[in-house]
Amino acid sequence: MTTNKIGIIMNGVTGRMGTRQHLIRSIMAIREQGGVQLANGDYLMPDPILVGRNENKLKALAGEHSIERWTTDLEEALADKNNIIYFDSQTTSRREEAIKQAIEANKHIYCEKPTSTSLEGSLRLAKLAKDAGVKNGVVQDKLFLPGVMKLKRLIDAGFFGDILSVRMEFGYWVFEGDWQECQRPSWNYKKEEGGGIIVDMFPHWRYVLDHLFGSVQALSTVATTHITKRVDEEGNTYEATADDAAYATFELENGVIASVNSSWAVRVDRDDLLTIQIDGTEASAVAGLRDCKTQHRVNTPKPVWNPDLKNTIDFQDQWEKVPDNQVFENAFKIQWEMFLKHVYQDDAFPWDLLEGAKGTQLADLGLQSSQERRWLEVPSLEV
Repeated sequence: MTTNKIGIIMNGVTGRMGTRQHLIRSIMAIREQGGVQLANGDYLMPDPILVGRNENKLKALAGEHSIERWTTDLEEALADKNNIIYFDSQTTSRREEAIKQAIEANKHIYCEKPTSTSLEGSLRLAKLAKDAGVKNGVVQDKLFLPGVMKLKRLIDAGFFGDILSVRMEFGYWVFEGDWQECQRPSWNYKKEEGGGIIVDMFPHWRYVLDHLFGSVQALSTVATTHITKRVDEEGNTYEATADDAAYATFELENGVIASVNSSWAVRVDRDDLLTIQIDGTEASAVAGLRDCKTQHRVNTPKPVWNPDLKNTIDFQDQWEKVPDNQVFENAFKIQWEMFLKHVYQDDAFPWDLLEGAKGTQLADLGLQSSQERRWLEVPSLEV
C-alpha cells in the first residue's frame, strides 16, 4: 500500500465557508482518516497550501491546523508543479480571474459557486477549461445532504408515483447588525460586490431541481430587499443594495411545478432551515437538511374545510420518518473525495464548470425576470 501526496492550492480559505467546510471538515478530515482510498488500494493524501490576501489570518489558520504551506502570492503557488489542483472559495467577484490564472497554469479546477458574477463569465471559464483539457468541478453540496439523499432514494424507488409539485422553503432571520451581530458578511447585501440571495442560492436550486426532478425550463421570480439598512463588521451603517428575498416559480421539463421561497428576512416555523416537499399521485415527502418524512396515499388523513369547528387532526403526527440505513458524512467532504478520485484515477464527476454555469444562468434569469416582471424561458447551454 502506497500513500501519494497531491498538492492543492486553497484560495480564499480564510472565509467562513472556506475554513469550516472545505479546510476543517473536508481536507483536514480526509488527512486525519489517512487519505482517500483509491481503486488499487493505495491512498491519496491532500497536501494543501493556503492562499489569501491577509498574511496574519493565513499564518494563524495554518498554525492552528499544523499546515506547513501558506502564501499571499498566488502566482508562486501556481508555479509549483507539485500543486495539481486549484480550489477557489473567494468572494464571487474575485473568482473568475483567479480561475483563469489557474487554468493557464494547467491546474485542475475545483471551486465554489457561483463560478462568476455573470453567465458570460461562467461560460468563459467552462470553455477555457475544456480547451485546456484540465479536469474541473463545482461544489454542489446540497446533493449530498442526508435529507436530500434520502429523498433521492425515494425518487429512485418510484415511491411518489407521478411527481406533481415541489415546494421549497429556505431561509432564516439574518440580524441587521445593530443590536445582534449579523450572521453573514456584509458583502452579501451589496449588489456591487456580487451579493444577493438570488446570486447565492439560485445556483443551488438549479442543481437540486435538475438532478432530482427534471431540468428547469422556465421561471418567474419576484426579488426584493426587505431590510434596506444594515450594520457592517466595523459597526458602520450601510444601504443594502442586493436582494435579501426571492419568491420563484420554476416549470420543469416533465411538467412538475416547483415553488421556491428564499429569504434572509424570515423567522423559522418549520422543521429545518431548508425544507423540500414533494407531492405525487401515490405519496408525499418532506426533506430537511438531515431528516426526511413520508406520507403514503393510504395513510393520508381526510380533512374537511369547516372554519366553524375546531380542527381535530394532528397533521404533523401523520408522517413516517425515513430511516438513515447508512452513515452520512459531511456533504462537502463527500464531494471533495469524489473530485480527488476524478483527478487521480479518472472516476466520473458530472458536476463540472458547465454545470456551474447553469447555476449562474438561473441566477441571471431570476434577476431579469424580477426586473421585467415576466416569465422567462431557460435556454440549454453548451461550450
